[in-house]
Amino acid sequence: MHLTRWLPLTDMVIKPGQDNHCTGANASPEVVTYGYTVPMNFCSACGESVVYKVPEDDTRERAVCSSCGTIHYQNPKVIAGTLPIWGDQVLLCKRAIEPRRGYWTLPAGFLENGETAETGGARETMEEANATVENPQLYTVFSLPHISQIYMFFKADLVGPTFSSGSESLEVELFSEQDIPWDELAFPVINKTLTHYFKDLSLIHI
Repeated sequence: MHLTRWLPLTDMVIKPGQDNHCTGANASPEVVTYGYTVPMNFCSACGESVVYKVPEDDTRERAVCSSCGTIHYQNPKVIAGTLPIWGDQVLLCKRAIEPRRGYWTLPAGFLENGETAETGGARETMEEANATVENPQLYTVFSLPHISQIYMFFKADLVGPTFSSGSESLEVELFSEQDIPWDELAFPVINKTLTHYFKDLSLIHI
């Protein structure tokens, strides 16, 4: 039976200027300060300044152009990634870019226009780990309203044990559960996805 875990991390807190990362399998769920919705200052339609106000027939404050009247809607970003599986091991990438350079993560990134979440996760896996995956199944979904992001991880099978570091990775490696660098995981969503996976795996082996 396939199980998708919907995990709203609404208790996670951003503390500006503080490096909040998850350390250990049971660490408190705090996140680094990245992914803010940056306030808009100028209209992308005409270049004039915008003001923030609640437009007529709306209930939320929006960026409204003071010249042409264009209403700009800023919506959450979707991050798609994979949990690449090879036997009883998972594939992790050590980040070569900020935020969290030098910490381990699952291959993931912002979804591009015109692609499905599954396709985006597979693309990120190829870009970051030069690895091909198949049979993607939605496994975890995280809603992070405080940074306006939604994470979707697909459990997927590696086509083969062939991988290497992409431009955004310092290292790429297969890990068994006992070898996971729990204290060096980049983000809480990675920690939680791996924790749930190995817990599910242990139940299957009972």
